[in-house]
Amino acid sequence: MILAERAARVEAEALAARAAAVSSGTEALIARLKLEIEKLRRELYGSRSERKARLLEQMELQLEDLEANATEDELAAEHASRATTVKSFERRRPSRKPFPEHLPRERVVIAAPESCACCGSTRLSKLGEDVTETLEVIPRQWKVIQTVREKFSCRQCEAISQPPAPFHVTPRGFAGPNLLAMVLFEKFGQHQPLNRQSERYAREGVDLSLSTLADQVGACAAVLRPLHALIEDHVLKA
Repeated sequence: MILAERAARVEAEALAARAAAVSSGTEALIARLKLEIEKLRRELYGSRSERKARLLEQMELQLEDLEANATEDELAAEHASRATTVKSFERRRPSRKPFPEHLPRERVVIAAPESCACCGSTRLSKLGEDVTETLEVIPRQWKVIQTVREKFSCRQCEAISQPPAPFHVTPRGFAGPNLLAMVLFEKFGQHQPLNRQSERYAREGVDLSLSTLADQVGACAAVLRPLHALIEDHVLKA
């Protein structure tokens, strides 16, 4: 093993020396070509000659090839001069991140067999169970809340009595607080423009135009202005 290592080291040193010699010769050739190119450029500056221009282009291409080969030789010499150890490849079993604990779990139990599949005996005892978790989502559901206000008339004075109208966040508004909060959060929290929200709602079967959503956002901004002023005053006092 020692002799083999010495032989490998001697061979690597020889390769490095040979690469260094080739690199030094290539550097000298590159320097000579650069000098001749500069001379031809100076001659072309005074007089235009197609033959000199073609010769200059050929020399520039030869110079590019020499520089590329010199770079490859330097990299090969660097790899030959240093020993590299390759680590063995270890295949790791992929591990999936567990689902969050706060999500509700719906347990679906598959009916167990009533008899043994091998001998047909019905004397079965439970050893355990395997649980497979699948992440699922419930699509968004739209609904219309109908608030019924019954009218009553007095038979004695003929006055009409009726409960007050339900509260809305915006004056004469038709959108509920959850809908308004969703629109505002997607616009300012998720950076979702109102036109894309309108298109997505239309695909879900609810027609909310861009102007309607813009009116609702503006009304919510006006309603939340006092709250914003309180927060601003609290922050600036610090």
